[in-house]
Amino acid sequence: MKQLQEDLWQSTIHSMGSLNTHAYFLRRPEGNVLFYNTGHEGDFEKIAELGGIQFQLLSHRDESGPSLNRIKDLFSSKLCCSALEAPIVDNDARVDVTFQAEDHHLGDIDVIHTPGHTEGSICFFYKSPYGKSYLFTGDTIFQSKAKWATLAFPLAGGSKASLAESLKRLRDLDPDVVMSSAFVGDVSFVEVTGDEWTQAIDDNVSRLKKES
Repeated sequence: MKQLQEDLWQSTIHSMGSLNTHAYFLRRPEGNVLFYNTGHEGDFEKIAELGGIQFQLLSHRDESGPSLNRIKDLFSSKLCCSALEAPIVDNDARVDVTFQAEDHHLGDIDVIHTPGHTEGSICFFYKSPYGKSYLFTGDTIFQSKAKWATLAFPLAGGSKASLAESLKRLRDLDPDVVMSSAFVGDVSFVEVTGDEWTQAIDDNVSRLKKES
């Protein structure tokens, strides 16, 4: 695992053709968190060294897999995802915490419901006590060859119209670091300014509206 910030680590990369994924480990006073998913044993060793995790947070169904049970067994952690994604995730591992539409917080982590990529996609926002804010976007908006992109999966309940509306919810968050779960190319996380972020959102909303 690679340390990115005082309280933030990035997992070993997992590649599936041109598509790459990372998970992110957050150390925090209320209990450590793993965002997304990893199946790498070296990551598990480092997570144990850093104190284990209390929660594993999935942004959507694409992050599900057999490693979820391995993580639960190793760390006695609670698996969390949107209530709309839980029936699919449950095929790999029992979901312990489901986020309903009215749920907006898990302690000091903001839960942002962003349907569009899939019907139950969610993002997570955290203000670190070390000064920076982190936005975990799942696949709601991601890096594709060093550019911001987004994608709706109608077969998973997603739509371009709902995705455009969801992106607007992220526009005013003013994150310092943005981390998707999947990405194409070499760029996996981005430190952004406010102007860069709003421009990225506006560009993708405009494109989605034209395509809808």
